[in-house]
Order: sequence, then C-alpha cells, then structure tokens
Amino acid sequence: MKIAMIGTGYVGLVSGVCFSDFGHEVVCVDKDPRKIEMLERGEAPIFEPGLEALMSKNVEAGRLSFTLDLPSAIADADAVFIAVGTPTRRGDGHADLSYVMEAAQEIARAANHYIVIVTKSTVPVGTNRKVWQVVHEANPDLDFDVASNPEFLREGEAIDDFMQPDRVVVGVQNERAAKVMADIYRPLYLRELPIVTTDLESAEMIKYAANAFLATKITFINEIAALCERTGADVKEVSRGMGLDARIGNRFLDAGPGYGGSCFPKDTAALARTGQDYAVPMQITETVIRVNDEVRHRMVEKLRDLCNGSFNGKTVAVLGVTFKPNTDDMREAPALTIVPALVGGGAKVRVSDPKGRNEGEALLPGVQWVDDAYKAAQKADLLVILTEWNEFRALDLKRLARKMAHPRMADLRNIYTAEDARRAGFEAYDSIGRTGFSAAPDA
Repeated sequence: MKIAMIGTGYVGLVSGVCFSDFGHEVVCVDKDPRKIEMLERGEAPIFEPGLEALMSKNVEAGRLSFTLDLPSAIADADAVFIAVGTPTRRGDGHADLSYVMEAAQEIARAANHYIVIVTKSTVPVGTNRKVWQVVHEANPDLDFDVASNPEFLREGEAIDDFMQPDRVVVGVQNERAAKVMADIYRPLYLRELPIVTTDLESAEMIKYAANAFLATKITFINEIAALCERTGADVKEVSRGMGLDARIGNRFLDAGPGYGGSCFPKDTAALARTGQDYAVPMQITETVIRVNDEVRHRMVEKLRDLCNGSFNGKTVAVLGVTFKPNTDDMREAPALTIVPALVGGGAKVRVSDPKGRNEGEALLPGVQWVDDAYKAAQKADLLVILTEWNEFRALDLKRLARKMAHPRMADLRNIYTAEDARRAGFEAYDSIGRTGFSAAPDA
C-alpha cells in the first residue's frame, strides 16, 4: 500500500514510520522546511525512544521518505492520513479544526483518483463528516471515502503501542473504505490483534471517552491522596488495594501533581464543550478538569509549607519538568504551573531534566539548567521531584542531603519514603497521599 502522512508531529511521524515498518511505502508531508531537513538528515524533531533507529532503517529500505510537496505525496497514494494538530481553541474550549480542514482542502485540490482520507488527529464527533463535505465541495468529481482512525499512543512507549496495540479503532462509511483500512493494518490482523471497525461517530467518541476516563482515574486517586494525607492512610497501599480488583485495574492509579501532556487536557476540554453544544453536560469530565487544576495549586502550597511559608530567597532544585518520563514534551506539564510559582515567589530555581531543556528554556524563563540532580541540589533549601525519570529513582539521598543548605524534599511522584529521607539526613519530607515529617522553622 502507498500512504501519505500529512503532519510530522508526534502522531504523524510515529505512525508514518511504523506503517513503513509494516512494509508500506510511506511519504511524510510537512509545511515546515526545518522539520523536513532534519528528517532527511535522519534526525527526529521529537524525542521518542527507538524512533530515529526505526526511521533510518525504513529510509534505507526505500519505504519511507519526507517532502514539502503534498500533491506529489498523494499522486498515487491509496490512503492519505491527516495527522495535524487540534489544539484547544482559545476562549471556548473547542478543538481547533482549522489545520484539519486546511489539509482536507489541499487533498481535494491535489487528488485525481480514488483515495481514502483518514483522520488520525483527535477530533470531536462529527468532524469526519465535515471533512467529507469540505473535500466534496472543493472537488465534486473526486472519488473518495473518509475514515476515522484515532491514535492511542503513549509518549515514551509509542512504537510498542503502535506495533502491539490494545486495539485499533477504525470508523468507516462503507465496505470499500473498510477494505483499504484492513489492508493497511494487515500485519496486525495476521497477529489477531483487536481491530474495532465501526461507524465514524463511534470511532470519534471512543477516543474522547477513553482519554476522559483515564483522566478521571488519575484525578480520582489524587483526590483520595488528599484525603489520605488528612486521615493518615497511605495512598500507595490504597491504590494497590483498589488496583487488584479486576474491574478497576492498577493502571493510572499513581497519585501525583496532576495529568498533563498533549492529550488529556485538550481532550477533556473538547469533550466537555461537545457536551455543552449538545445540551448533555459532561459533569464528571467538567469536574475532572477543575480538580486537576486544583491539584497543581495544592502542590504549590505543599512546597510553600516546606519553605516555611515563603519562596522568597530560597534555592529550589527541581528534578524533571516534562509531563512524564521518556519524552521531551512539555505540553500542559505540571511544571508549567509549579515552577513559575516558585520563580514568581522569589525562589532561585535550578532544573535538571534529561530531555526537557530543549522546550523548557523557552517555557520556563528565569531558571538555571544543570546537568544532574547533585548539581541542582548544591546549597538548595528544597528538592522537588516532579517527573519520575529513571535517573531520579535511585539517587544517593545521603549525598543529596549533604549538598543542601536545608535538606528538605517534596517527592511529588512517591518514589521514596519518609523513612528513606529520614535515614539519609533530610530534615523534612513530603509526598502525595502519605505521611511525611516536618522540620523546625528556619532560624
């Protein structure tokens, strides 16, 4: 099969590379010359473990190429995937579909043979029918179908997720489009992995419902964590006890500073807005959004308490600023709320993150970037673990404590325990949903 992939962002690039590894001939298209130049040099514009190696393998095999020229990319393609951004639109919470519709119009103007136009971007219910209308109006003579194929890729594990998915969701209008999509995903059919073929609206809704449910699990355990702190319960034990129930499961029950990233924040906002538009309020989702915002501000107050009520004049070491480990993605990361609050409160902030500096330098002005946790901790008054990178899971806590002016730790990912910190010489420790210990106020 010949595939054109419009957009070389996270979803488009990973999908395009993985499709080429299936054996398809894939051309990835982007309007940004710098991105295409990077890709042609074998450099990925995003960090994803294993992506550059897989990309190089398929370029060398002649199955994968990159271009700025959309018409040439779709000239003989069997399917063209739209994988452009759908950010939250300012002011109303809707997903911004302008890039999707622009891509649809360009496809309509360039295509002159039967083609399946597949929306890979996350879009609200009804979008694919609008894509069909836009294409038909722009080119009434074009023979085409539309399909919805939402992505379910976890950053940091995206290649495994694509190659060994929990399921693939395909929304189609007819059997002809279904056959094309089946041919594209043939390697997964042969391995008997679950392929859910349904209508366009159901496919669109599956994506939003899944992400909203996962965001709800995260937010629920964060609320339980706040109650655990007041009652003396241990949220890690609570999560374990809940997760052993097969009806609940243990994933997405890790308490922390709130969800972030490219999907959950914008998808919950879009689902809530869709509910309002159809007069079916998504009350649970709306509450999840509000509580997630409150969690981040509660984290700021937790840090302020460890600094005896004021950040002014304090030196704070922050370990990790990406929204999760194994990615360089800073979109909606808790750090974007917490670190500015530290800086705005008068703290001197040092940041260490294995991959976050590239985006973080622009997003977090006023901080000092250092190479490792021990440099960040030098003469610090507070150490904050904000992202659970592997590099931060086995730190020499005694060494850290000795380097700090006031050895205090805010473990916002529950990597360590209060006893670990106490034995290492920390004078104060706090985490999420567990009992910590406090220091006497500074003299």
